[in-house]
Amino acid sequence: MKRWWRRLTPVAVAVLAAIIPYSTVRIPGAFPDPLNAPGTLQILALCLVFAGIAMSYDLLFGRTGLLSFGHALYVGIGAYGATLMVNQWHLPLWTSAVIVIAVSAVVSLLLGSVALRTTGVAFAMVTLAFAEVGSILVARDPGGVTGGEEGLALDGSRLPAALVGVTNTANLYWLALGFAVVAIVVVHRIDASPYGRVLTGLRDDERRVAVLGFSPFRVKLVTLVLSGALAGAGGVVYALVVGGASPRATASDLTLSLLVMVVLGGAGTRWGPVLGAVAYTYLNQRLTGVGGLRAVDSLPAVLRNPLSQPQFVIGAVFILAVFFAPKGLSGLRWPDLKRRGRARATAVHVEKDQAGRDGERSSVLAAAGDSTSDVSTL
Repeated sequence: MKRWWRRLTPVAVAVLAAIIPYSTVRIPGAFPDPLNAPGTLQILALCLVFAGIAMSYDLLFGRTGLLSFGHALYVGIGAYGATLMVNQWHLPLWTSAVIVIAVSAVVSLLLGSVALRTTGVAFAMVTLAFAEVGSILVARDPGGVTGGEEGLALDGSRLPAALVGVTNTANLYWLALGFAVVAIVVVHRIDASPYGRVLTGLRDDERRVAVLGFSPFRVKLVTLVLSGALAGAGGVVYALVVGGASPRATASDLTLSLLVMVVLGGAGTRWGPVLGAVAYTYLNQRLTGVGGLRAVDSLPAVLRNPLSQPQFVIGAVFILAVFFAPKGLSGLRWPDLKRRGRARATAVHVEKDQAGRDGERSSVLAAAGDSTSDVSTL
């Protein structure tokens, strides 16, 4: 029964997510408009896009143990590649998407064949260097191709009519939901396969995997290619949701955000990256308007200034989450919180009792010392 429940719960959640564009329910405090409003669907679509991209990053970090700082490069290839092919090469959107995903896989194959010659911190630095090269190229706008700091806007006239306009925001939401579902299914299928067990062994003890006859380099390289392809697909969907490509899609800040999403939700867990990505993206989108609230404006400057910065609030939430849920949001259970609270209360009570006993012992020793001194005087 429990196994069937675990299988049906994700399906039920996906169905509920699919019917959100038909819902007129309001959630006061969470969203200013109904769930089917374009603004709300835009935020939810971004949450789903980053949920899929976070799953692709967790395939590297949480399940293989590879700390990469260059994941944003593949997202940028997807976003900028699709935009350029649609705008300048006049290719159909879905043809451009297939080409871009293939390019992301090839680039990850080439860069991985170099970066995987190193391990640990050196691997992280090499991937960061490759990502910075891509970010610099985008910022310098060679030949006016990337648009520089302003980025590139998708030409709506060359996109399918169902994906253009505010009235079609629901279609973009469903597209983002489809990408998230595909990314989750792919990563979960890999994790449940014999190949996934090899990844787990590689993360825990690389030498043991080599002794069993597997090539750690090849396994890591295949995983990097799969992760890069998923990230490239996420870049395409991201460009469609936001209406183009921006330099943020290639910045190292995006990779750091993905790392925070995965750690916040629980690295290597079944649903942790999804929960972390949704929570992080939602807070990042909603907290941008906190600085203009009257309640914040009335605070002293020492509180008003940091609370006006979304990243400060997200950082505080991340610290609290790591403190109260070391295994991530996916490992947080209400019974665990109650048990942890009882354990802390018991520890405090034991410390107080021990302090009381120590105090009584000190008093007895002091009284005995006084009696001894009196006897000596006599």
